[in-house]
Amino acid sequence: MQKLMMAVDRLSTFVGRFFAWSIVLLTLLVSWEVFSRYILNHPHPWALDAQIMLYGILFMMAGAYTLAHQGHVRGDVLYGGFSERTQAVIDLVLFVIFYLPGVVALTWAGWGYANESLAIRENTFSPDPLPLYPFKFVIPVAGFLLLLQGLIEILRCAVCIRDGKWPRRLKDVEEIDVEELKAMVKDEVEELQALIKDDDQGRGGRP
Repeated sequence: MQKLMMAVDRLSTFVGRFFAWSIVLLTLLVSWEVFSRYILNHPHPWALDAQIMLYGILFMMAGAYTLAHQGHVRGDVLYGGFSERTQAVIDLVLFVIFYLPGVVALTWAGWGYANESLAIRENTFSPDPLPLYPFKFVIPVAGFLLLLQGLIEILRCAVCIRDGKWPRRLKDVEEIDVEELKAMVKDEVEELQALIKDDDQGRGGRP
């Protein structure tokens, strides 16, 4: 069971990391368009549509990654004070009542939406149109990944209710809290000072 949960976590993490590179493409595209528009006086009608699509891809495909690493906004004022088993019960109820129906509706509607776009080979409304139907298939794909990760989170809740503690999850690079960083630096300084003191004592206090 733990292997299954970690495997889905790895899948969501890989997808999130892969599509995170779209922010680099988006930055380069915006920078080039600003240069082309204001320096070369040669704007591109398709650039805004491409920017919107890249941002949409980044936003949609990061959803499962964010869920896997508990990055969504949570009201921890009361939640953080509960026992882990109580937290799991609350999460399980919310996942079943709110999360699953919403994500299933997103995936189902997105699939129909994308297929309708494919049927007419939909393009953007621009003098230089871009194909829009490939972008719309991102909606059901992202919905499927969210659904898969959501089921794994429900499984985690069930394991926590049974064992009384949260099962292990995949770790990734995280933003460090300022206070945590200060505490880490303080610990390292104190450790270094202790080593220097011990070294001085070992040499009999001689310089």
